[in-house]
Amino acid sequence: MENFLANKWDRDRARKRGGGQVLLSLDAKSGEAGAADGNMDDETPESLFAKQWVFTLLDRVMERLLEESRSSGKDAFFQDVRLHLQGERRGLPYSEVAVRHGMSEGAVKVAVHRQRQRYGQLLREEIARTVGSEREVDEELRYLISIAGR
Repeated sequence: MENFLANKWDRDRARKRGGGQVLLSLDAKSGEAGAADGNMDDETPESLFAKQWVFTLLDRVMERLLEESRSSGKDAFFQDVRLHLQGERRGLPYSEVAVRHGMSEGAVKVAVHRQRQRYGQLLREEIARTVGSEREVDEELRYLISIAGR
């Protein structure tokens, strides 16, 4: 019984990947909608501009990923998993995506993981276009995350 209780205690306090972190949705549309609704009470023009820049950048990266998917003939798959790439929990279940595309659920998970990695690469490329060095890419990325998380 002591082992059972000790294991339960460990499980209850275990951190999952990304535990303790604020989840940031990459859905540019909802962020823009919040700004358009005037839902930004304490915002300055500078902070609104910075947030708009973040959402524009994220939207641009998603469009590049969509274009890559179209060129490889995987547009339908991309549309089915797009919300999963943005960290949303409301997308189609992986099992349903698997059935739609004749894949195993594991293959869908791997494909989504690879799409997320590619998303990160494209994001870094877009940021690199606006800064002078690789070190500045990391700084800008941290800054953009802090802006979007507000």
